[in-house]
Amino acid sequence: MSGVAAYQSPRVRAWQRFRAHRRGWWSLWLFGCLFAVSLFAEVLSNDRPLLVHYQGDWYFPLLVDYPETTFGGDFATPADYHDPFVVEKLTRDGNFALYPPNPHRFDSINYYAADPFPAPPGHDNWLGTDDRGRDILARLLYGFRLSVLFALALTAVGTLIGVAAGAVQGYFGGRTDLFLQRFIEIWGSMPELYLLIIFASLFTPSLWLLLVLLALFGWMGLADYVRAEFLKNRQMEYVLAARALGLGPLAIMWRHVLPNSLTPVITFLPFRISGAILALTSLDFLGLGVPPDTPSLGEMLAQGKDNLDAWWIGLATFLVLTGTLTLLIFIGEGLREALDPRKEGRT
Repeated sequence: MSGVAAYQSPRVRAWQRFRAHRRGWWSLWLFGCLFAVSLFAEVLSNDRPLLVHYQGDWYFPLLVDYPETTFGGDFATPADYHDPFVVEKLTRDGNFALYPPNPHRFDSINYYAADPFPAPPGHDNWLGTDDRGRDILARLLYGFRLSVLFALALTAVGTLIGVAAGAVQGYFGGRTDLFLQRFIEIWGSMPELYLLIIFASLFTPSLWLLLVLLALFGWMGLADYVRAEFLKNRQMEYVLAARALGLGPLAIMWRHVLPNSLTPVITFLPFRISGAILALTSLDFLGLGVPPDTPSLGEMLAQGKDNLDAWWIGLATFLVLTGTLTLLIFIGEGLREALDPRKEGRT
């Protein structure tokens, strides 16, 4: 029947509404491209050449550690590919070395820089260096990747715990709901920052420790939304029909109630990711986050505060952080518009 429009599922219509939200759609594309680029940080920003052709042989310093003696040096220590002696060996007599676009790693120090540290943006360091001589662009690239990966992991763990807790509360109700609600109220009243300070003094700072501590407190807000959805959907006709057919509680929750209760979960995912990035940045800024040598946006903001004359440190980090959070907010705004039930009947 050509005169009748083809049926489209609610998911397809929601996806079309999200694509029509240009700001959210292009923000998703831009954020995805930036994150994809950061996954190849070792290839794009590294102090080792990608490929070396020396005296007729091929070498891959990015994958293999070569001693300086391999390239005509006197010591069996790992080759420093920024050493003028090594650079001269690799660039004469038909030899060549293919360096990454940014020939610096997040922890490499340019001992041969002409300017004192922190050095302003220049030919060797496009965004300058920090107070230890480390390249700002490299630390931003690696720090952005670390922040996003940490935020994705924290969001995944928090979402699993929050959905499970909210589903149990909303579906069973009664005493189960009452007990878990009182537990959440008590658990949520605990001073999270003080606990982080205590654990940071007792244990060696690490990403895993931060992930566990933040995940213990990051699920309660989502649990309330999932609980409300399950309380609403558990009395729907399809749930009553499933019970009449003899399905158990877990099967009903997994197959029927949960798929119809995911709207708040999906809507809040970008905001939870941005909150996780901001939490990691704040803790690193306070010195309670990742170890000192780890590339971190918060640590770079702290450096910018301590070196106000080196304006490029704080400015570059601020632009990356605010740009990332803005893109995530636009994505969340687009998802909220796409999943708005009030707009379902208009499409």
